[in-house]
Amino acid sequence: MSERNADLRALVRTIPDHPKPGILFRDITTLLLDPAGFAATIDRMAEAVAGPFDLIAGIEARGFLFAAALAPRLSAGVLLIRKRNKLPGTVIGVNYALEYGEDRVEMHADACAPGARVLLVDDLIATGGTAIAGAELIRRAGGVVAQAAFAIDLPDLGGADRLRAAGVEPVTLMAFAGH
Repeated sequence: MSERNADLRALVRTIPDHPKPGILFRDITTLLLDPAGFAATIDRMAEAVAGPFDLIAGIEARGFLFAAALAPRLSAGVLLIRKRNKLPGTVIGVNYALEYGEDRVEMHADACAPGARVLLVDDLIATGGTAIAGAELIRRAGGVVAQAAFAIDLPDLGGADRLRAAGVEPVTLMAFAGH
């Protein structure tokens, strides 16, 4: 197979019409079920990014899995970026627009030291809204978002381009057409 990371791509299941008609949902759980495939994903993500990093920021919830697996490989701590009202203690947050409405991501106010180099991580980048909000949150804390990494890109939705325009270079392992 000549396609980049075709072996990993084959482990991602596509579920049509989820969560609504016309959507092709790219299900990463089938990749996670394959120990060799998940290990290869983490290895390739680690090789593709340009450290060093102080923190690996995982976006709730699947991003936590990738961040936790990457952190020891990259000698970094794990920073959790959560949905609103999930963290105890003092938090800082960023609101961001959804197709219909608004959402919010938060992190502990003391989780990211000023000047910390951060790798932002999630399983997939689609429209880029959550990733851009995560980057803004890290920057508000004084961190430097050095790069972002995703297993999957949905380029037709433009998220990687939006993230790049926001000053964060994304690395992705595989792309799927459509949405």
